[in-house]
Amino acid sequence: MSKSDLANLGRELGDNAPGTAPGFAAGTGRGTGREWADNAVKTTKTGPYLPVRASGRRRPGLNRTVLNRTAVLAFAVVVLFAISVLLGSYTVTIPDFFKIVFAHLTGGQKIPGASFIVMENKLPRAVIGTMIGAAFGLAGGLFQTMLRNPLASPDVIGISYGASAAAVTAIVVFGASGAAVSGAALAGALGVAALIYAISRGGSLGLGGGNSGNAAGSRLILAGVGIAAALHALVSFLMTRADIRTAADALVWLNGSLNSASWDRAGVLALALLVLVPAVAALSGPLRILELGDDAAAGLGIRVGFTRLAVVVVAVALAAVATAAAGPVAFVAFLAGPIARRFTAKASLPASAFVGALIVLAADYFAANIAPMLLDGTVLPVGVITGALGAPFLLWLLVTSNRKDA
Repeated sequence: MSKSDLANLGRELGDNAPGTAPGFAAGTGRGTGREWADNAVKTTKTGPYLPVRASGRRRPGLNRTVLNRTAVLAFAVVVLFAISVLLGSYTVTIPDFFKIVFAHLTGGQKIPGASFIVMENKLPRAVIGTMIGAAFGLAGGLFQTMLRNPLASPDVIGISYGASAAAVTAIVVFGASGAAVSGAALAGALGVAALIYAISRGGSLGLGGGNSGNAAGSRLILAGVGIAAALHALVSFLMTRADIRTAADALVWLNGSLNSASWDRAGVLALALLVLVPAVAALSGPLRILELGDDAAAGLGIRVGFTRLAVVVVAVALAAVATAAAGPVAFVAFLAGPIARRFTAKASLPASAFVGALIVLAADYFAANIAPMLLDGTVLPVGVITGALGAPFLLWLLVTSNRKDA
Protein backbone atom coordinates (compact mmCIF):
# COMPACT_ATOMS: atom_id res chain seq x y z
CA MET A 1 0.00 0.00 0.00
CA SER A 2 1.43 3.41 -0.91
CA LYS A 3 1.67 6.28 1.54
CA SER A 4 -0.98 8.23 -0.38
CA ASP A 5 -3.42 5.31 0.01
CA LEU A 6 -2.75 5.21 3.73
CA ALA A 7 -3.29 8.96 3.98
CA ASN A 8 -6.60 8.66 2.15
CA LEU A 9 -7.63 5.90 4.53
CA GLY A 10 -6.71 8.01 7.52
CA ARG A 11 -8.78 10.91 6.25
CA GLU A 12 -11.72 8.58 5.55
CA LEU A 13 -11.73 7.05 9.02
CA GLY A 14 -11.08 10.35 10.84
CA ASP A 15 -11.93 9.95 14.51
CA ASN A 16 -12.07 6.19 14.13
CA ALA A 17 -8.28 6.13 14.17
CA PRO A 18 -6.86 4.50 17.31
CA GLY A 19 -5.74 6.86 20.05
CA THR A 20 -2.68 4.74 20.87
CA ALA A 21 -1.05 5.08 17.48
CA PRO A 22 2.29 6.88 17.41
CA GLY A 23 2.12 10.56 16.54
CA PHE A 24 -1.17 11.23 18.39
CA ALA A 25 -1.42 13.82 21.10
CA ALA A 26 -1.02 12.25 24.49
CA GLY A 27 -4.25 11.65 26.30
CA THR A 28 -6.47 12.99 23.53
CA GLY A 29 -6.76 9.92 21.33
CA ARG A 30 -6.71 12.21 18.33
CA GLY A 31 -4.41 13.17 15.53
CA THR A 32 -4.47 14.05 11.90
CA GLY A 33 -5.36 11.45 9.30
CA ARG A 34 -1.89 11.75 7.78
CA GLU A 35 -0.16 11.20 11.14
CA TRP A 36 -2.26 8.12 11.79
CA ALA A 37 -1.76 6.73 8.28
CA ASP A 38 1.98 7.34 8.29
CA ASN A 39 2.31 5.45 11.58
CA ALA A 40 0.16 2.47 10.58
CA VAL A 41 1.56 -0.85 11.82
CA LYS A 42 2.81 -3.27 9.20
CA THR A 43 3.17 -7.03 9.50
CA THR A 44 4.91 -9.49 7.24
CA LYS A 45 1.88 -11.76 6.86
CA THR A 46 -1.01 -9.38 6.42
CA GLY A 47 0.67 -6.23 5.17
CA PRO A 48 -0.57 -2.93 6.56
CA TYR A 49 -2.71 -3.46 9.66
CA LEU A 50 -5.08 -0.56 10.13
CA PRO A 51 -7.05 -1.00 13.38
CA VAL A 52 -10.38 0.78 13.75
CA ARG A 53 -11.88 1.81 17.06
CA ALA A 54 -15.52 0.75 17.11
CA SER A 55 -16.59 3.67 19.28
CA GLY A 56 -15.22 6.34 16.96
CA ARG A 57 -17.44 9.30 16.22
CA ARG A 58 -18.86 10.17 12.82
CA ARG A 59 -19.39 13.56 11.23
CA PRO A 60 -23.09 14.14 11.91
CA GLY A 61 -23.22 17.47 10.07
CA LEU A 62 -22.23 16.05 6.71
CA ASN A 63 -24.42 12.96 7.09
CA ARG A 64 -27.39 15.13 8.02
CA THR A 65 -26.78 17.35 5.00
CA VAL A 66 -26.65 14.37 2.66
CA LEU A 67 -29.82 12.94 4.17
CA ASN A 68 -31.71 16.23 3.94
CA ARG A 69 -30.70 16.88 0.36
CA THR A 70 -31.53 13.32 -0.64
CA ALA A 71 -34.98 13.85 0.89
CA VAL A 72 -35.34 16.99 -1.23
CA LEU A 73 -34.54 14.95 -4.34
CA ALA A 74 -37.12 12.32 -3.34
CA PHE A 75 -39.76 15.03 -2.87
CA ALA A 76 -38.86 16.50 -6.27
CA VAL A 77 -39.40 13.06 -7.87
CA VAL A 78 -42.87 12.85 -6.30
CA VAL A 79 -43.77 16.34 -7.52
CA LEU A 80 -42.52 15.70 -11.05
CA PHE A 81 -44.30 12.34 -11.13
CA ALA A 82 -47.56 14.09 -10.23
CA ILE A 83 -46.96 16.74 -12.89
CA SER A 84 -46.34 14.07 -15.53
CA VAL A 85 -49.62 12.32 -14.71
CA LEU A 86 -51.91 15.28 -14.01
CA LEU A 87 -50.67 17.90 -16.47
CA GLY A 88 -49.62 17.94 -20.10
CA SER A 89 -51.63 17.66 -23.30
CA TYR A 90 -54.50 16.17 -21.27
CA THR A 91 -55.00 17.52 -17.77
CA VAL A 92 -56.61 15.62 -14.92
CA THR A 93 -57.74 17.08 -11.61
CA ILE A 94 -56.55 15.47 -8.39
CA PRO A 95 -60.06 14.29 -7.35
CA ASP A 96 -60.66 12.81 -10.81
CA PHE A 97 -57.30 11.04 -10.64
CA PHE A 98 -58.18 9.29 -7.40
CA LYS A 99 -61.63 8.43 -8.74
CA ILE A 100 -60.06 6.89 -11.85
CA VAL A 101 -57.54 4.84 -9.87
CA PHE A 102 -60.16 3.69 -7.35
CA ALA A 103 -62.57 2.70 -10.11
CA HIS A 104 -59.79 0.81 -11.91
CA LEU A 105 -58.87 -1.13 -8.77
CA THR A 106 -62.42 -1.91 -7.69
CA GLY A 107 -64.05 -2.33 -11.10
CA GLY A 108 -66.28 0.71 -10.58
CA GLN A 109 -67.66 3.13 -13.13
CA LYS A 110 -64.99 4.62 -15.36
CA ILE A 111 -64.77 8.15 -16.71
CA PRO A 112 -65.01 7.88 -20.53
CA GLY A 113 -61.74 8.81 -22.18
CA ALA A 114 -60.03 10.00 -19.03
CA SER A 115 -59.76 6.53 -17.47
CA PHE A 116 -58.06 5.13 -20.56
CA ILE A 117 -55.64 8.06 -20.91
CA VAL A 118 -54.60 7.95 -17.27
CA MET A 119 -54.47 4.20 -16.65
CA GLU A 120 -53.15 3.04 -20.03
CA ASN A 121 -50.94 5.91 -21.07
CA LYS A 122 -49.90 8.55 -18.55
CA LEU A 123 -49.61 6.52 -15.35
CA PRO A 124 -47.66 3.51 -16.74
CA ARG A 125 -45.46 5.93 -18.67
CA ALA A 126 -44.60 7.85 -15.49
CA VAL A 127 -44.10 4.64 -13.48
CA ILE A 128 -41.72 3.13 -16.03
CA GLY A 129 -39.91 6.46 -16.46
CA THR A 130 -39.32 6.67 -12.72
CA MET A 131 -38.07 3.09 -12.47
CA ILE A 132 -35.73 3.19 -15.47
CA GLY A 133 -34.35 6.53 -14.31
CA ALA A 134 -33.62 5.09 -10.87
CA ALA A 135 -32.10 1.94 -12.43
CA PHE A 136 -29.85 3.92 -14.76
CA GLY A 137 -28.86 6.26 -11.92
CA LEU A 138 -27.89 3.37 -9.67
CA ALA A 139 -25.98 1.64 -12.48
CA GLY A 140 -24.00 4.76 -13.26
CA GLY A 141 -23.35 5.47 -9.59
CA LEU A 142 -22.06 1.95 -8.99
CA PHE A 143 -19.65 2.05 -11.94
CA GLN A 144 -18.41 5.57 -11.20
CA THR A 145 -17.88 4.83 -7.51
CA MET A 146 -16.13 1.52 -8.07
CA LEU A 147 -13.84 2.80 -10.82
CA ARG A 148 -13.48 6.30 -9.32
CA ASN A 149 -14.06 7.83 -12.73
CA PRO A 150 -17.04 10.02 -13.74
CA LEU A 151 -16.81 8.69 -17.30
CA ALA A 152 -17.46 5.11 -16.19
CA SER A 153 -21.13 4.64 -17.03
CA PRO A 154 -23.01 2.07 -19.13
CA ASP A 155 -23.37 4.67 -21.90
CA VAL A 156 -19.63 5.16 -22.25
CA ILE A 157 -18.18 1.70 -21.61
CA GLY A 158 -20.29 -0.10 -24.21
CA ILE A 159 -23.02 -1.88 -22.23
CA SER A 160 -25.81 0.19 -23.76
CA TYR A 161 -24.31 -0.41 -27.20
CA GLY A 162 -24.40 -4.15 -26.55
CA ALA A 163 -28.13 -3.92 -25.85
CA SER A 164 -28.63 -1.74 -28.92
CA ALA A 165 -26.74 -4.06 -31.25
CA ALA A 166 -28.63 -7.13 -30.03
CA ALA A 167 -32.00 -5.38 -30.29
CA VAL A 168 -31.35 -4.03 -33.79
CA THR A 169 -30.17 -7.47 -34.89
CA ALA A 170 -33.40 -8.96 -33.57
CA ILE A 171 -35.51 -6.31 -35.35
CA VAL A 172 -33.71 -6.25 -38.69
CA VAL A 173 -32.55 -9.84 -39.14
CA PHE A 174 -35.28 -11.80 -37.33
CA GLY A 175 -38.20 -9.38 -37.55
CA ALA A 176 -38.71 -9.45 -33.78
CA SER A 177 -40.91 -7.03 -31.86
CA GLY A 178 -42.17 -6.36 -28.34
CA ALA A 179 -40.89 -8.69 -25.64
CA ALA A 180 -38.51 -10.45 -28.01
CA VAL A 181 -36.64 -7.19 -28.64
CA SER A 182 -36.44 -6.51 -24.90
CA GLY A 183 -35.11 -10.00 -24.28
CA ALA A 184 -32.48 -9.59 -26.99
CA ALA A 185 -31.41 -6.26 -25.51
CA LEU A 186 -31.07 -7.82 -22.06
CA ALA A 187 -28.98 -10.69 -23.39
CA GLY A 188 -26.82 -8.34 -25.46
CA ALA A 189 -26.05 -6.07 -22.51
CA LEU A 190 -25.10 -8.98 -20.27
CA GLY A 191 -22.97 -10.62 -22.96
CA VAL A 192 -21.04 -7.47 -23.80
CA ALA A 193 -20.52 -6.71 -20.11
CA ALA A 194 -19.02 -10.16 -19.58
CA LEU A 195 -16.71 -9.65 -22.56
CA ILE A 196 -15.56 -6.23 -21.34
CA TYR A 197 -14.92 -7.52 -17.83
CA ALA A 198 -12.99 -10.52 -19.17
CA ILE A 199 -10.77 -8.30 -21.32
CA SER A 200 -10.11 -5.92 -18.43
CA ARG A 201 -8.97 -8.86 -16.28
CA GLY A 202 -6.61 -10.22 -18.89
CA GLY A 203 -9.05 -12.93 -20.02
CA SER A 204 -9.98 -14.28 -16.57
CA LEU A 205 -13.28 -14.03 -14.76
CA GLY A 206 -12.04 -15.67 -11.59
CA LEU A 207 -12.58 -14.26 -8.14
CA GLY A 208 -8.98 -14.21 -7.09
CA GLY A 209 -7.68 -11.19 -5.26
CA GLY A 210 -4.62 -9.14 -5.96
CA ASN A 211 -3.89 -6.61 -8.65
CA SER A 212 -3.77 -9.22 -11.40
CA GLY A 213 -7.16 -10.62 -10.42
CA ASN A 214 -9.05 -7.33 -10.28
CA ALA A 215 -10.64 -5.38 -13.10
CA ALA A 216 -8.40 -2.36 -13.62
CA GLY A 217 -10.58 0.69 -14.05
CA SER A 218 -8.69 2.21 -16.95
CA ARG A 219 -8.54 -1.08 -18.84
CA LEU A 220 -12.26 -1.68 -18.33
CA ILE A 221 -13.16 1.76 -19.65
CA LEU A 222 -10.82 1.49 -22.64
CA ALA A 223 -12.08 -2.00 -23.47
CA GLY A 224 -15.65 -0.74 -23.25
CA VAL A 225 -14.98 2.23 -25.52
CA GLY A 226 -13.35 -0.02 -28.12
CA ILE A 227 -16.17 -2.56 -28.08
CA ALA A 228 -18.73 0.26 -28.20
CA ALA A 229 -17.13 1.59 -31.38
CA ALA A 230 -17.29 -1.85 -33.01
CA LEU A 231 -20.92 -2.33 -32.00
CA HIS A 232 -21.83 1.12 -33.27
CA ALA A 233 -20.40 0.14 -36.65
CA LEU A 234 -22.48 -3.06 -36.56
CA VAL A 235 -25.66 -1.11 -35.83
CA SER A 236 -24.91 1.30 -38.68
CA PHE A 237 -24.38 -1.62 -41.07
CA LEU A 238 -27.65 -3.27 -40.07
CA MET A 239 -29.55 0.00 -40.51
CA THR A 240 -28.25 0.33 -44.07
CA ARG A 241 -29.48 -3.20 -44.88
CA ALA A 242 -32.99 -2.72 -43.48
CA ASP A 243 -36.03 -1.44 -45.35
CA ILE A 244 -37.42 1.98 -44.47
CA ARG A 245 -40.19 0.77 -42.15
CA THR A 246 -37.94 -1.61 -40.22
CA ALA A 247 -35.19 0.99 -39.98
CA ALA A 248 -37.70 3.51 -38.60
CA ASP A 249 -38.81 1.05 -35.92
CA ALA A 250 -35.21 0.31 -34.99
CA LEU A 251 -34.35 4.01 -34.88
CA VAL A 252 -37.17 4.75 -32.45
CA TRP A 253 -35.93 2.00 -30.16
CA LEU A 254 -32.30 3.17 -30.46
CA ASN A 255 -33.22 6.66 -29.29
CA GLY A 256 -34.93 5.37 -26.16
CA SER A 257 -38.65 5.95 -25.82
CA LEU A 258 -41.47 5.52 -23.31
CA ASN A 259 -44.17 5.37 -25.99
CA SER A 260 -44.50 1.60 -25.58
CA ALA A 261 -44.94 1.77 -21.80
CA SER A 262 -47.43 -0.74 -20.43
CA TRP A 263 -48.34 -2.34 -17.13
CA ASP A 264 -46.81 -5.63 -18.25
CA ARG A 265 -43.41 -4.00 -18.73
CA ALA A 266 -43.80 -2.08 -15.50
CA GLY A 267 -44.47 -5.32 -13.62
CA VAL A 268 -41.41 -7.07 -15.03
CA LEU A 269 -39.23 -4.06 -14.30
CA ALA A 270 -40.60 -3.76 -10.76
CA LEU A 271 -39.82 -7.43 -10.05
CA ALA A 272 -36.26 -6.96 -11.31
CA LEU A 273 -35.76 -3.89 -9.11
CA LEU A 274 -37.13 -5.73 -6.07
CA VAL A 275 -34.18 -8.10 -6.45
CA LEU A 276 -31.49 -5.64 -7.55
CA VAL A 277 -32.11 -2.71 -5.19
CA PRO A 278 -31.51 -4.81 -2.03
CA ALA A 279 -28.35 -6.11 -3.70
CA VAL A 280 -27.20 -2.51 -4.18
CA ALA A 281 -27.90 -1.80 -0.51
CA ALA A 282 -25.85 -4.83 0.52
CA LEU A 283 -22.91 -3.73 -1.64
CA SER A 284 -22.95 -0.06 -0.64
CA GLY A 285 -20.84 -0.60 2.50
CA PRO A 286 -18.02 -2.61 0.90
CA LEU A 287 -18.13 -0.30 -2.12
CA ARG A 288 -17.54 2.73 0.08
CA ILE A 289 -14.43 1.10 1.55
CA LEU A 290 -13.33 0.02 -1.94
CA GLU A 291 -13.06 3.71 -2.88
CA LEU A 292 -9.97 3.88 -0.65
CA GLY A 293 -8.08 1.52 -2.95
CA ASP A 294 -7.75 -2.24 -3.33
CA ASP A 295 -4.91 -2.62 -0.83
CA ALA A 296 -6.64 -0.57 1.86
CA ALA A 297 -9.92 -2.43 1.34
CA ALA A 298 -8.18 -5.79 1.54
CA GLY A 299 -6.44 -4.69 4.74
CA LEU A 300 -9.87 -3.95 6.22
CA GLY A 301 -11.16 -7.41 5.40
CA ILE A 302 -13.00 -6.71 2.14
CA ARG A 303 -12.91 -9.47 -0.48
CA VAL A 304 -11.88 -7.12 -3.27
CA GLY A 305 -12.21 -9.46 -6.23
CA PHE A 306 -15.62 -10.78 -5.19
CA THR A 307 -16.91 -7.29 -4.37
CA ARG A 308 -15.83 -5.87 -7.73
CA LEU A 309 -17.43 -8.72 -9.61
CA ALA A 310 -20.65 -8.39 -7.60
CA VAL A 311 -20.80 -4.64 -8.26
CA VAL A 312 -20.28 -5.18 -11.98
CA VAL A 313 -22.99 -7.87 -12.15
CA VAL A 314 -25.55 -5.76 -10.27
CA ALA A 315 -24.77 -2.57 -12.20
CA VAL A 316 -24.96 -4.35 -15.54
CA ALA A 317 -28.23 -6.01 -14.56
CA LEU A 318 -29.71 -2.62 -13.61
CA ALA A 319 -28.67 -1.05 -16.89
CA ALA A 320 -29.80 -4.09 -18.88
CA VAL A 321 -33.34 -4.29 -17.43
CA ALA A 322 -33.80 -0.53 -17.87
CA THR A 323 -32.59 -0.68 -21.47
CA ALA A 324 -34.82 -3.66 -22.18
CA ALA A 325 -37.85 -1.73 -20.89
CA ALA A 326 -37.38 1.55 -22.76
CA GLY A 327 -34.31 1.36 -24.98
CA PRO A 328 -30.91 2.95 -24.39
CA VAL A 329 -32.01 6.28 -22.92
CA ALA A 330 -28.79 8.19 -23.46
CA PHE A 331 -26.64 9.72 -20.75
CA VAL A 332 -28.98 9.17 -17.79
CA ALA A 333 -26.50 6.86 -16.06
CA PHE A 334 -23.68 9.22 -16.99
CA LEU A 335 -25.40 12.35 -15.65
CA ALA A 336 -27.05 11.07 -12.48
CA GLY A 337 -23.98 10.27 -10.37
CA PRO A 338 -22.00 13.53 -10.83
CA ILE A 339 -25.13 15.69 -10.43
CA ALA A 340 -26.07 13.86 -7.23
CA ARG A 341 -22.52 14.22 -5.89
CA ARG A 342 -22.54 17.96 -6.57
CA PHE A 343 -25.94 18.41 -4.95
CA THR A 344 -25.35 16.34 -1.81
CA ALA A 345 -21.61 17.15 -1.49
CA LYS A 346 -20.89 13.41 -1.23
CA ALA A 347 -21.25 10.29 -3.35
CA SER A 348 -24.70 8.83 -2.63
CA LEU A 349 -26.37 5.95 -4.44
CA PRO A 350 -29.92 6.87 -3.30
CA ALA A 351 -29.34 10.43 -4.53
CA SER A 352 -28.08 9.06 -7.87
CA ALA A 353 -31.27 7.01 -8.22
CA PHE A 354 -33.49 10.03 -7.50
CA VAL A 355 -31.53 12.24 -9.91
CA GLY A 356 -31.85 9.60 -12.63
CA ALA A 357 -35.62 9.47 -12.10
CA LEU A 358 -35.80 13.27 -12.22
CA ILE A 359 -33.86 13.40 -15.49
CA VAL A 360 -36.10 10.86 -17.21
CA LEU A 361 -39.37 12.34 -15.93
CA ALA A 362 -38.37 15.89 -16.86
CA ALA A 363 -37.04 14.88 -20.27
CA ASP A 364 -40.14 12.82 -21.06
CA TYR A 365 -42.49 15.64 -20.04
CA PHE A 366 -40.59 18.04 -22.27
CA ALA A 367 -40.48 15.58 -25.17
CA ALA A 368 -44.17 14.65 -24.98
CA ASN A 369 -45.77 17.99 -24.10
CA ILE A 370 -43.50 20.97 -24.74
CA ALA A 371 -41.57 19.83 -27.83
CA PRO A 372 -44.76 19.37 -29.92
CA MET A 373 -45.64 23.04 -29.33
CA LEU A 374 -42.19 24.09 -30.50
CA LEU A 375 -41.82 21.63 -33.41
CA ASP A 376 -45.26 21.75 -35.06
CA GLY A 377 -46.63 18.68 -33.32
CA THR A 378 -43.51 16.49 -33.46
CA VAL A 379 -43.20 14.24 -30.40
CA LEU A 380 -39.58 13.42 -29.61
CA PRO A 381 -38.31 10.25 -27.94
CA VAL A 382 -37.10 10.84 -24.42
CA GLY A 383 -33.59 9.72 -25.37
CA VAL A 384 -33.21 12.66 -27.75
CA ILE A 385 -33.68 15.11 -24.88
CA THR A 386 -31.35 13.28 -22.48
CA GLY A 387 -28.75 12.97 -25.22
CA ALA A 388 -28.93 16.72 -25.82
CA LEU A 389 -28.30 17.26 -22.10
CA GLY A 390 -25.39 14.84 -21.94
CA ALA A 391 -23.04 16.48 -24.44
CA PRO A 392 -22.79 19.93 -22.78
CA PHE A 393 -22.59 18.32 -19.36
CA LEU A 394 -19.62 16.23 -20.50
CA LEU A 395 -17.86 19.39 -21.70
CA TRP A 396 -18.66 21.15 -18.42
CA LEU A 397 -17.31 18.20 -16.47
CA LEU A 398 -14.06 18.26 -18.43
CA VAL A 399 -13.65 22.03 -17.96
CA THR A 400 -14.24 21.90 -14.20
CA SER A 401 -11.88 18.92 -13.89
CA ASN A 402 -9.14 20.84 -15.71
CA ARG A 403 -9.62 23.80 -13.38
CA LYS A 404 -9.22 21.56 -10.34
CA ASP A 405 -6.09 19.96 -11.77
CA ALA A 406 -4.62 23.39 -12.48
